[in-house]
Amino acid sequence: MKIIICVNTAWNLVNFRAGLIRALVVQGHDVLAIAPNDKFAQQLADLGCRFEPIPMHNGGTNLVRDAMLLWRFFRLFQRERPDIYMGYTIKPNVYGSLAAQILGVRVINNIAGLGAVFIKNGLLVRLVRWLYRIALKHSAKVFFQNDDDRQLFIKARLVRTEITDLLPGSGIDLNRFAHTRLATSSDNFGRFRFLLVARMLRDKGVGEYVAAATLLHRRWPLADFCLLGFLDVENPAAISGEEMSEWVSQGFVNYLGVREDVRNEIAKSDCVVLPSYREGTPRSLLEAAAMGRPIITTDAVGCREVVDDGLSGYLCKVRDVEDLAAKMEKMMSLSASQRLEMGAMGRKKMEHEFDEQIVINKYLAAVREVATL
Repeated sequence: MKIIICVNTAWNLVNFRAGLIRALVVQGHDVLAIAPNDKFAQQLADLGCRFEPIPMHNGGTNLVRDAMLLWRFFRLFQRERPDIYMGYTIKPNVYGSLAAQILGVRVINNIAGLGAVFIKNGLLVRLVRWLYRIALKHSAKVFFQNDDDRQLFIKARLVRTEITDLLPGSGIDLNRFAHTRLATSSDNFGRFRFLLVARMLRDKGVGEYVAAATLLHRRWPLADFCLLGFLDVENPAAISGEEMSEWVSQGFVNYLGVREDVRNEIAKSDCVVLPSYREGTPRSLLEAAAMGRPIITTDAVGCREVVDDGLSGYLCKVRDVEDLAAKMEKMMSLSASQRLEMGAMGRKKMEHEFDEQIVINKYLAAVREVATL
């Protein structure tokens, strides 16, 4: 069959959907990946799929831009005549699904996280929910990454219960993110390294992380508080380059920029932290746990599912700087062997619950099911 898969960045396709694309290609499907063009797009050919860029303004709701996006989807589907459309992230899920419905293309959606708009209330939230209700009306399958999000959609009557299913995020490639040895204090000259990996957004808890680092800096002078991820992203909650520079100049945190491959930075860390307000399933924590790093995250939707509190890491309260700092201090107070055991427990959890192959198998089964409709 011909399958079109769309995400809001080519970077996302390469980093999070590569295993699925390869599996679909191996099964003989003609896969066309579409996303806004970026430097990662050229890597898609290595996965065996075709790529076509589609302009997409990811931030905000502009009726003219969104109408143009819907038209682009419609023309592309009209030309390609796909059998199945797979959508990820809000705009591909909404406008791609609407265009597919008009042309009778079967749709598989993935609600990977509800984003900043669902954390707040107001006109924008009502608009997005209304768009979701229309877009998902005729979908064949809608995957969610946690049951909280699924129940929210079902109770709001945005989706029919019988077409929903759960996935463990995008899954994690356990071979690529192999379990690596935790550094000892002698390796790091007595230093302890925290790492936050995420797009630099307020909703990711970046501000709370910086504030916690400020609290802990005096008591733990050998602790490093690092941040890794995109700045100035197209999002109303984005941290600006100027604000990050101000934080770094104060001497409490270290901004590492962006890495195409985060494994080396995770391997150098003692603990990975993500104080997010809400997630689908946070990929950075899956990667960290797979590599045997204890994690600290919030007791929030999508985050709490990734850690067994007290076993593979710690949960802290959402938007609570003092509680986050307390959990980070608790982590530093553990012995190396205790942190090693935590990391091993996290790796086992990834193997049993978050293996990428679980996600791929569910998608392949969904494709077979949808093909019979």
